[in-house]
Amino acid sequence: NPVLQGKKFDTKGDYVRKWEPELAKLPNGTLHAPWDASPSVLRKAGVVLGQTYPKPVVAHDMARQRALAAYKTITGNN
Repeated sequence: NPVLQGKKFDTKGDYVRKWEPELAKLPNGTLHAPWDASPSVLRKAGVVLGQTYPKPVVAHDMARQRALAAYKTITGNN
């Protein structure tokens, strides 16, 4: 999950701010998942989801659940 990896290994957001400058003004707490930020935080940072930064393509929580369910089906582990 790129969001969790970012929060774990880029806690200050240096990498994201360098390579995704459109997110640079977001606070650390919302930097790795800007779609979870409040409208006022996004507005203050100049981020417009779907315009200045894309909306998420994959819902990682749902994808993880599907993958785990498929794994259980394949392996027979319950």
